[in-house]
Amino acid sequence: MKFVIIGSGSIAGTYARALANAPDAELSGIVSRSGRAPAGAPEGIEVAPSLDAIKAPFDAVIVATPNGLHHLGIAAAARLGKHVICEKPLGISIPAMETALRACAENKVKLAVSYQRRLAPDNMIVKELLEQGKLGRVFACELQVKFYRDQAYYDSAPYRGNKALDGGGPFIQQGSHNIDLYAWFFGRPEKTVSMMGTFLHQIEGEDYGVAILKHADGMIGTITASTNCHPGFPARITIHSDLGYLVLENDVIVQWQMGELPNPSVSAGLKLHSGAGSAAVSNTSGHEAVISDFIEAVRFDREPAVSGEAARTATEIIIDIYGANQY
Repeated sequence: MKFVIIGSGSIAGTYARALANAPDAELSGIVSRSGRAPAGAPEGIEVAPSLDAIKAPFDAVIVATPNGLHHLGIAAAARLGKHVICEKPLGISIPAMETALRACAENKVKLAVSYQRRLAPDNMIVKELLEQGKLGRVFACELQVKFYRDQAYYDSAPYRGNKALDGGGPFIQQGSHNIDLYAWFFGRPEKTVSMMGTFLHQIEGEDYGVAILKHADGMIGTITASTNCHPGFPARITIHSDLGYLVLENDVIVQWQMGELPNPSVSAGLKLHSGAGSAAVSNTSGHEAVISDFIEAVRFDREPAVSGEAARTATEIIIDIYGANQY
């Protein structure tokens, strides 16, 4: 499958490297307003200012622009009848997400969103056990995304940390992957309260915040998202039930005490991309998994592992958190 990447920033370079490693995938071109290819793209790759201007043949598009522009790239690809992978999140507002979903539905193209943590083996095991009710009555989930970014990170691009293009701070950006896991495990809560502020960075959005979420079954969740916590800590999900507890750290079960159930982890010792202290992605295996699943979804006419519709819940939860801010 031949891909065009929209965008030329660091995440576009990640996708270029992932495409080089993924079987049955090839990079045909880059759409870049600056006229430059991202680091990691093959030398001599075609670069054009718009999808319409790409001359090389292509089957699908990867949208790797700032968050607030995702829906525009998705719609442009869908109008050309091209299938789409979108970097997370799907969008930063309900209207933007609806625009993207409607464009893909009307043009009958597949839409996948890169929430690749759903494909991590231990996360998939926990999801299955929750669905089967084998973890008992879950009464609490604590999600901590306590990352670190210095001011230079935010200064590296004018959109970082702003509301119009990034959508805000770490809830919509760094925490989005893990909030998607929370959404996948437990769905959207009925009630949300939150407090957040901007303490250590010169940005428009928050750099530290906490949310409390109440679900229909009574479960209480807490989410902490920050880019202030030096030197950066692996994302951590703790689930408590009447049987005991488990801890997922960077997508690996690191603690397990669930009644008589043996620890089902198959990922002990895996070194997965964390993002705790840096935005740089050296391990592209998660993106490669998304690409391979996407190619298979198109080939066999099924939904991708994380479809556009499935991905919208994470943004809805984040919008609820921002709307409930009482700081």
